[in-house]
Amino acid sequence: MSGWDASAAAWIAIQGETGDFGRVHVLDEPMLALVDERAPARVLDVGCGEGRFCRMLAARGITTTGVDPAAALIAQAKALHPDGDYRGAPAETMIVPASGYDMAICYLSLIDMPDLDAAFARIVAAIRPGGHLLIANLTAFNTAAVELGWVKPLIGEPSFPIDHYLEERPRRTAWQGVDIINHHRPLKRYMQALLGHGLLLTHFDEPPATGGPADKRDRYNRVPNFHIMAWRKPA
Repeated sequence: MSGWDASAAAWIAIQGETGDFGRVHVLDEPMLALVDERAPARVLDVGCGEGRFCRMLAARGITTTGVDPAAALIAQAKALHPDGDYRGAPAETMIVPASGYDMAICYLSLIDMPDLDAAFARIVAAIRPGGHLLIANLTAFNTAAVELGWVKPLIGEPSFPIDHYLEERPRRTAWQGVDIINHHRPLKRYMQALLGHGLLLTHFDEPPATGGPADKRDRYNRVPNFHIMAWRKPA
């Protein structure tokens, strides 16, 4: 089990009304800019959690469908956005209209999907020809980090060691009451899978933190946690 249902209350508390540091100060602005550039009318948010990004898109007049396997998070999404379309299902088995969406979004959710190939097959099938896939993901060096990430030696500067980078594997991750299973995969695993579906890479970035407390922003920018990719499904 991924642990998301048991961790839902803690996750909702961490997100609060606006979202956590990484979303608010790193990812939201570039993700929304990419959405605006492509101007989708219908968006599928795969791994939507408590529905935060769906609500942000709905505020832009975009029709959204949010899918997530955690029943407690889907319940919170429905409570906060009663007019929204939220469905409880894993990406690997979700049932949504084939070619029914101008864009699919995976906003920090790919690391939660045990069967990446099955998930991508469903996600790509849901995108219309000429449509887009927008991804925000943890960097692979982050998910390959040794326990505790940053290490401060007795002498010298703190460092961020990684190990077993090429070894794809599940990893237990716990913080602030959240206790879940993520999946480490090297970057090539994602790239090869998406290229294998014939998608075309149109954007790649590792955005810096641009706000928040200065010390937290500077620490983040030493070892950024996230990358963003946009892909297009050929017409």
